[in-house]
Amino acid sequence: MTTATHAPNTPVPSAPNRPNMASVGTMVWLSSELMFFAALFAMYFSLRAAAPELWANETAKLNVPFALTNTLILVASSFTCQMGVFRAEEFKARRSGGVFNFKEWGMIEWFILTFIMGSIFVSVQAYEYAMLVHEGVAMSSNSYASAFYITTGFHGLHVLGGLIAFLLIISRAMLAKKFGHFEATGGIVVSYYWHFVDVVWIALFAIIYFLK
Repeated sequence: MTTATHAPNTPVPSAPNRPNMASVGTMVWLSSELMFFAALFAMYFSLRAAAPELWANETAKLNVPFALTNTLILVASSFTCQMGVFRAEEFKARRSGGVFNFKEWGMIEWFILTFIMGSIFVSVQAYEYAMLVHEGVAMSSNSYASAFYITTGFHGLHVLGGLIAFLLIISRAMLAKKFGHFEATGGIVVSYYWHFVDVVWIALFAIIYFLK
């Protein structure tokens, strides 16, 4: 009689398979978002070409160092987001060491830090809006103001959407009895969106604050 044999070691779960339906669907949706922002860029350049003197006068009111600092915060959040992705691929939801032992952080801690940095970006951008309005650059002031607030405002709404997504992913990971493929894939998909938002802002920042 033949006795069934079993492997001596229990197989370790493999990392989430990236090319799945959630990932593909997200990439297709981000492609449509790219076209949306391309239309905003086209609008901005069209209005700028029609009123070059207005653009020269109004861009002088922008606080470039202030906006640059805020941009660096958002760019840094992409790195913290990616660290969370690495932990998700290892199926590590929570930290296994001290609070300041970053090497032992899990996806949740890295995503919380990313959320905080994204929130700072939105808050600073709102403060910048308030300063510009105080200087007379309201949305209805002229074509430059309209273009500025529409392009940066829509991006800000996308950042808010990303922050909400992070809260959902963090909550789901905290409530899950076992952090598995489903939770990890959710974190990876959100990171696609967050990196996209960061890249779009870098382009916006370069065009609005530096392109003369």
